[in-house]
Amino acid sequence: MKPYSMTIEWSEDDQLFLVTIPEFVGRVAMPCTDGKTYEEAARHGQEVVETFLEIWRQEGKPFLNLGCSCRRWHS
Repeated sequence: MKPYSMTIEWSEDDQLFLVTIPEFVGRVAMPCTDGKTYEEAARHGQEVVETFLEIWRQEGKPFLNLGCSCRRWHS
């Protein structure tokens, strides 16, 4: 799997770590997941990336291929 960025921020209001996947903004509601601990949030974020990439692959939808230096959308 290609590497994707993940932003994990503590939310005082929610009392959770909230996860955003910058490359998925506009395609998936953000924050896309959370966790009670930083480690849990990171694990959930990785699961979100894997799940959406598999769904998009099955549907034949393009996804951002970060292995490409041009950062274009590929199918």
